[in-house]
Amino acid sequence: MQDIIKVTSLTKQFKNLTAVDDLSFTVMEGDVYGFLGQNGAGKSTTIRMLLTLIAPTHGSIELFGLNLAHNRNEILKQVGAVIEKPDLYKYLSAYENLKLFAKLSGIKVSDKLLMNQLEMVGLSTRAHDKVKTFSQGMKQRLGIGISLVHDPKLIILDEPTNGLDPQGIADIRNLILHLSREMKKTVFVSSHLLNEIEQVATRLLIIDKGKKIIEGQSAELFDPTRTIVELETTNNDQCLSILQQSQWQQCLQPLRNQHIILKTERSRLPDLHRWIVNNHIGLISLQPRHTLEDFFLQVTSGNQHVEAFTN
Repeated sequence: MQDIIKVTSLTKQFKNLTAVDDLSFTVMEGDVYGFLGQNGAGKSTTIRMLLTLIAPTHGSIELFGLNLAHNRNEILKQVGAVIEKPDLYKYLSAYENLKLFAKLSGIKVSDKLLMNQLEMVGLSTRAHDKVKTFSQGMKQRLGIGISLVHDPKLIILDEPTNGLDPQGIADIRNLILHLSREMKKTVFVSSHLLNEIEQVATRLLIIDKGKKIIEGQSAELFDPTRTIVELETTNNDQCLSILQQSQWQQCLQPLRNQHIILKTERSRLPDLHRWIVNNHIGLISLQPRHTLEDFFLQVTSGNQHVEAFTN
């Protein structure tokens, strides 16, 4: 399977700030690649380097097996992108916007193709309405439609669900799945809405302060048979001491926010609860945590937590 994006030791410095720090990752053909990080982690800076909007300080970028610095025009013909909010002509209709951007790209397209494009993003019934009457979600979908007008192999979406209501978020999620499954596009998507990425991504990269924290297959990172358990008791120090002398000792993980953390099979949760009761420990809460959000919070709050999710 072809490498669509290959980033090696990518670094971007702005005076005294290192926004991206020795970052390396690979996006494979057919991936829906989730690019995650807190605000200020370096996601948008990385995407701007992928699109040659800014130049890296160090490192290299290859797209479709070609060096981006030496083959910019050839590469970008195969890339579609929406960076934050799409720039649209609000006094033109959706159809007119799409036709104009096709011309600017040097693409000759038929009226039928333009309408098919609008239908794909769910805007065919509003094709001749002015964009100024559109919701933010509709504008976002139109932006994605424009990014697809030249039939690119790679779609790059930077925070595509920013500012959208729940229906708009669901629309973008379904569109990403359609691009991947039906149109066989490779999609690189950054987002802070972690539960949305969890539903669409095949592979993930999490960065923190410009550095790669972890990268891998979603299925490998989230084993459904195992879970992280967060315990809160009336006396955590006493509970921890008893756990360390019990059969649960091997399940213990580093403390998080003064809570006791264990990693175990989901099938053992009733046994754990029974053990706590039998040892007369005052239980306040026992919460299984195995969502992308919990994983993200663990690995971005300190590298010492990574083992709890990957071993």
